[in-house]
Amino acid sequence: MKIISWNINGIRALLQRDGLYPLMAAHDPDVLCLQEIKAQPEQVRFELSAYPYHTWNGVLKKGYAGTALISKAAPLSLRQDIGVACHDGEGRLIAAEFESCFVVSVYVPNAKRDLSRLAERQDWDRCLLDYLQALERQKPVVCCGDFNVAHTAIDLAHPKTNEGQHGFTAEERAGFQNFMDAGFIDTFRHLHPGATQHYTWWRHFGSARARNVGWRIDYILISASLLPRLRTATILPEVYGSDHCPVAVELDDQPVSPRRRRQPS
Repeated sequence: MKIISWNINGIRALLQRDGLYPLMAAHDPDVLCLQEIKAQPEQVRFELSAYPYHTWNGVLKKGYAGTALISKAAPLSLRQDIGVACHDGEGRLIAAEFESCFVVSVYVPNAKRDLSRLAERQDWDRCLLDYLQALERQKPVVCCGDFNVAHTAIDLAHPKTNEGQHGFTAEERAGFQNFMDAGFIDTFRHLHPGATQHYTWWRHFGSARARNVGWRIDYILISASLLPRLRTATILPEVYGSDHCPVAVELDDQPVSPRRRRQPS
């Protein structure tokens, strides 16, 4: 099972730039999780004959947030939002149930530059963790998306100058650590411990992407019970079309041997 997650910063703009179909052709994912689609379903027409199942969680506010999930196989069930009124309604989550696991596409709120949304963001993290653990009691979980936080100092190019800024506050980092403490695995960091200069988002100005001055804020987390099946976890910085790049994992149908789990950094 190959899963790709990508904050596309607008599905209509991505399609105009022809950024989606080359990705699908080159990497052939079984499931594609998208965040920040900024559109309603009726505004977009996909030409993906191999992917007949399109699930959308849009919002009434035009050009804002939203998530989508595209898959080859029909999900057994679909769920939207986390069941907490103050956090739902912005289209920030889709949970698709498949035979062996749930696949969740999530777009975590930004704390904002002035940190005015930090308290709400902290509560969101707690509620999301509760939601994922509830799913996990039924079957394992793969949670993909833009978490809007760099977890550790090696997850951004300039940690010292950004310490305390939105996306790298102690509160946001602790919120993400709570997922790890609850048993979820950061797949890329598990297979690439200590690897530096691997980022998923770059600012638009200052040639940040060309200079690789970025942040790793997009993650694929898995339940610990899926760890024996984890084959690869990769970042795809060569894929353009958004200020984020895609991230991907491959899970074997059966557990892999320990010799195959660790990838070279």
